Amino acid sequence: MIEATKISTDSGTFDVLTSGEPGGREVMLLHGFPESAIEWEFQLTALGGGGCYAVAPDQRGYSPGARPEQVADYRVEELVSDVAAIADQLDWQRFDLIGHDWGAYVAWAAAATMPERIRSLTAVSLPHPAAFLRAMTEDEDQAQRSQYFNLLRRPRVAERVLLADNASGLRQIFDWKIPEDRIDDYIYRLTQPEALTAALNWYRAMHLAEPTGPIQVPTLYVWSTEDTTVGSTAALATAAHVTAPYRFEMLEDISHWIPEQAPEALTRLIMEHLLTHRT
Repeated sequence: MIEATKISTDSGTFDVLTSGEPGGREVMLLHGFPESAIEWEFQLTALGGGGCYAVAPDQRGYSPGARPEQVADYRVEELVSDVAAIADQLDWQRFDLIGHDWGAYVAWAAAATMPERIRSLTAVSLPHPAAFLRAMTEDEDQAQRSQYFNLLRRPRVAERVLLADNASGLRQIFDWKIPEDRIDDYIYRLTQPEALTAALNWYRAMHLAEPTGPIQVPTLYVWSTEDTTVGSTAALATAAHVTAPYRFEMLEDISHWIPEQAPEALTRLIMEHLLTHRT
């Protein structure tokens, strides 16, 4: 059973979904753009029913109570600090970390900067940031796939384009790969005052980020062949950035929206990863 609650930190109050009982294996799940914690509904239910205490926050900018105004407040270092602060409030010394899309970006950075706290890492869709950034500059295919970054970084222009005509631009991002009622929920959240600007500030703060270092915790990376935003170059290059046990899984004929389009397959991989790395 999934329950909604709030967790307050020095940076603000986060809306959080939980599943399972406190005292179970600690697992945190980080959503991507333009989504929210509910993207993990299937995984939360499975983890909570499997002896874990799973927690999925609406991240900085997505939670109304943690929505700073300045672009610099969305640097990845700040986003990682939110992960640590939420874990602190839960009294978690070590935990498993799972992230999709931008949530994976934060998860990679968290695992690199505080490996002593991360029991295992599962990154979905987005590869290691160093591999991704290199592919964006050196691989023509990835450069083409990432052109949308230029729009999303433009203040006011991106908001206007994405919200025009009943937010048709936002809706098209999902390429109709997930249920329409779920898309409606995401659109409703992001059409609240300042919500979309806060979410886009993640893109606008990218140039302020420090490089993500090597990963020294057991890592599962899941990529899908029909992902229009991440090509195979960066996906395959990710292995070079993990010095701990590493598993790469490729899902055929699945889009970028793996947690919702292929929930059973992803959850099975997550469960296997957690069972393999218990300590």
